[in-house]
Amino acid sequence: MAAAAGNGPSSSRLSSRSVLPFAAQSRPSPTELPPAGSQPSALPVVSFNRLELREILNLYGRKVAAGEWRDYAIDCLKDRAVFSVFRRTSEVPMYRIEKDLRLARRQGAYSVITASGLILKRGHDLARVISVLDRSLRVVG
Repeated sequence: MAAAAGNGPSSSRLSSRSVLPFAAQSRPSPTELPPAGSQPSALPVVSFNRLELREILNLYGRKVAAGEWRDYAIDCLKDRAVFSVFRRTSEVPMYRIEKDLRLARRQGAYSVITASGLILKRGHDLARVISVLDRSLRVVG
């Protein structure tokens, strides 16, 4: 009982004023941590901005209402952003609307590509490029 009380020779005495050694852990400060759910900034990703998505989704909505398109996919890769349009979910995309920043100064960043790889239109203005998909058939007579 004496050892449990701290009076024995094997126990060390600690008072309320004793200093305990503390080893600090090496953790990054909150300002060094990336935001939750973000990727490292070393990998830049090309994506569509809000205005570009509005143009594309307006066209998509009109085509869905007409019964021509049913599904879409958005891929943001390190070299380009792709909006793929499907007639059915299990198929290959009918059209791909691509934004490739490497071509921005030359032929234009935007292009519309068919399932077979044919480039329908390429240019600097997204609205003009996707207008190739929005044209309706007219009766010539």
